[in-house]
Amino acid sequence: MATLTSNPLGPLLDRLFAEADAASPATARAVADLPDAEQDRLMRSRVEYRDLYHRLKDCPLAVTRETGNLLYMLARSSGARTIVEFGTSFGLSTLHLAAALRDNCGANGRLITSEFEPSKVARARENLAAGDLLDLVEIREGDALQTLSTDLPASIDLLVLDGAKALYGDILDLVEPRLKPGAFVVADNADYSPDYLARVRLPAGGYLSTPFAEDVELSMWLG
Repeated sequence: MATLTSNPLGPLLDRLFAEADAASPATARAVADLPDAEQDRLMRSRVEYRDLYHRLKDCPLAVTRETGNLLYMLARSSGARTIVEFGTSFGLSTLHLAAALRDNCGANGRLITSEFEPSKVARARENLAAGDLLDLVEIREGDALQTLSTDLPASIDLLVLDGAKALYGDILDLVEPRLKPGAFVVADNADYSPDYLARVRLPAGGYLSTPFAEDVELSMWLG
């Protein structure tokens, strides 16, 4: 059976997605005093994003179940063994990616993920331990511009971008030299990063890229 749908991960994901749905009102309250225009500005800011995400430190900010399934399928179908993720939060996407690594290569996969909120790092570790996947995951706590700037695998099969949207291009700069030809890059809520979208959609930029569903940009590094 696939790790994603069997015990202990299957029931754990059901619970975490239900908790994420239930947390939606709390997420709205955390930014209720910010006008929509200000929320949008902070989402696009390269310097003030910490203020916004600190407000949301107790909120799951989870991928949808559909996006989680997409991550698992991409990692499985590509035979991924090394994955880098920007933005761990409570670890919903991380669990899907680690499940694919488990099914691809047992204990030999490696997933590096980065999160700057200490409380979220702790929650993610708890969830990964509960899903029996913690051994595959290295959570680097701190600013991803530093934590992902060193000691990356020589060849990376999949990159997931789901942290501060304005930094997508900067994180791609760090990881791109190590992307394996044919590697997928998945960017959640990429509409908040127009420079990133322009880059991966540029015909001569080295990527084949397409919007997926309502809020994901799916790209392949052609090498």
